[in-house]
Amino acid sequence: MSDLRIALVAEGPTDYVLIEAALKAVLGPKTFVLNQLQPEATNPSFGNGWGGVLKWCVATAERSVGSLDDDLLLKDFDLLILHLDTDVAHQGYANCGPSVVAMAATWPGLPCSQPCPPVTPTSTALQFVLEGWLKPAVLGTKTVVCIPAQSTGTWLAAAVLPPTHALLHQMECNPYVEDALSRLPKLERIKKTPREYRAKANTVSQQWAQVKALCGQAVHFESAVQAALR
Repeated sequence: MSDLRIALVAEGPTDYVLIEAALKAVLGPKTFVLNQLQPEATNPSFGNGWGGVLKWCVATAERSVGSLDDDLLLKDFDLLILHLDTDVAHQGYANCGPSVVAMAATWPGLPCSQPCPPVTPTSTALQFVLEGWLKPAVLGTKTVVCIPAQSTGTWLAAAVLPPTHALLHQMECNPYVEDALSRLPKLERIKKTPREYRAKANTVSQQWAQVKALCGQAVHFESAVQAALR
């Protein structure tokens, strides 16, 4: 059996590392190749961060009017993952510059955060925003929207920290978990770099059950991946 071909549109390189680790746990013995479409090193014009994801969506909307399953540049993938961290719901379009503000009149508004807990109303609102960036294109049956709360770094914290650690309390409502990881005492500290995240990636895969127990958005991601590949 050939490897699954999975495409990823994400905010940054550390998100790639953690989403790949999550996929290894979700897919089990299935092998896959994860292709990062955004940010893409040979075409850096969109930039990193959630603004880069937004600009990728706008570029896709300019060439596609239907399901992403049928997009000429995407149709050969078995799965397309679109990633935004939930903390984007606290942002505004002005953070991406005046050119984005000029386009935003037809998009769902930001910020769109809702009271937390639970985090689900905010993640649902943020997915609605992302879908607005894509119009007239629409999500396909092979598209998974990955919205970790409040960031993929939360999944890392859930995997590596002891169950009683203070950072794990209502962690999906805390936008500072990832930053706090980089400021822990030296033996626990994990800086937000691809190198340090790769060093802990296997732990995320191995402790995925613990991540799901603490992070409802991880459960949602796993279910969405499994449904898209049926």
